[in-house]
Amino acid sequence: MEFLKKTIVVLFVIVTSFSFSQENKALQTAFAKSYAYEANYQYEEAIKVVKDLYNEKSYSINVRLGWLNYINKNYGSSIIYYQKASAIMPSSAESLWAMLSPQIALEKWGDVEKTYFAILKLEPRNASALYKLGLIYYYRKNYTAAKKYFDIALNLYPMDYNSLLMTAWTDYFLGNLNEAKILFNRVLLLYQTDSSALEGLSLIK
Repeated sequence: MEFLKKTIVVLFVIVTSFSFSQENKALQTAFAKSYAYEANYQYEEAIKVVKDLYNEKSYSINVRLGWLNYINKNYGSSIIYYQKASAIMPSSAESLWAMLSPQIALEKWGDVEKTYFAILKLEPRNASALYKLGLIYYYRKNYTAAKKYFDIALNLYPMDYNSLLMTAWTDYFLGNLNEAKILFNRVLLLYQTDSSALEGLSLIK
């Protein structure tokens, strides 16, 4: 009896492994076809060949469909697939970064802001996310909030051109003229003829 139980377990493992192998091979073939269609700008076909094997629990499939729908300008569908991917692997920032593109294309700035916050929960010292979040507040003219994120990004990369320039302008609009002057001059260390930095200095009396 014990031997029979062990035999059944072994057979189950073999059958399950074979089934997984077959499914994985089919998915690899589908992905290969989708890459070929994508290379020829046949996005609908690329989507269909992957969607035919759709599994809502597959991170890889959802990310692939998120990308294909984005380049096919199906931005709403792209966001949905990236959201599903993020739910499957919540500790990964990859799908969140990818989701930003369709959100920006739809100008869903509130959602973009939330996505950057979600990224920063996973990657608190990601300078790019900090900088981009600062930009959102800067263009809303919320300079106090913008400075908070620009300052962190600048402390991580003190000679980064974009962080230097935007922090300088933010300080200017906040009335921190001495700090702005110092930062504009640091920009000129990188690019001596930078028009934006020169304009900022010309406005500081």
